Amino acid sequence: MLTYSDMRVQHDGALADTSRLVERAADGELGIATPCEGWDLADLLSHMIGQNRGFAAAVATGDAEAEAYAGPDVTPANAVGAWEASAEALRAAFSAAGENATAHLVEFDIDVTAADALSMHLLDTAVHAWDVAATLGETYRPDDVVTQLVLGLARRIASRPGGSPGVFGEPLAERGDDGWLDALRLLGRDPRPVG
Repeated sequence: MLTYSDMRVQHDGALADTSRLVERAADGELGIATPCEGWDLADLLSHMIGQNRGFAAAVATGDAEAEAYAGPDVTPANAVGAWEASAEALRAAFSAAGENATAHLVEFDIDVTAADALSMHLLDTAVHAWDVAATLGETYRPDDVVTQLVLGLARRIASRPGGSPGVFGEPLAERGDDGWLDALRLLGRDPRPVG
């Protein structure tokens, strides 16, 4: 089982991977469709930045209003700067928080430990990194440690009564061929090869 410190290292790596993808996205067209139904690339990046901001505020202070999760209007000019600022705030919040500190996540109306919030955000970061990469015609896959964490959480999310409406898409069946691809399927993504 990952320690809080280990998970922070993995989370930092996922944020760094995503930073590289955001840089590539900002060099292109932000109006293209993504694997997230109804969202173009600008919408997706805005959501990701908003999640970083909201989680950072909740972990740093113990709570955050829904408005804290609001993302900016993303343009090629501000995408990288807004992402990097939000990622740095998130790193700082998790670094300063003790793993057993509690945070209220208003979107789910639950109280969680900082360690649980970190695992939730690590899943979100890795999966949205894949979303951005797929939109750009690229591939993204985290290392085996992150894959196993995300797969375990994805199985729990997919098994909830009624799924996870408004958060992830309708779960698709696991195939048992690849843990990362199965995690994506369970979170409503169809990881067919790009192109």
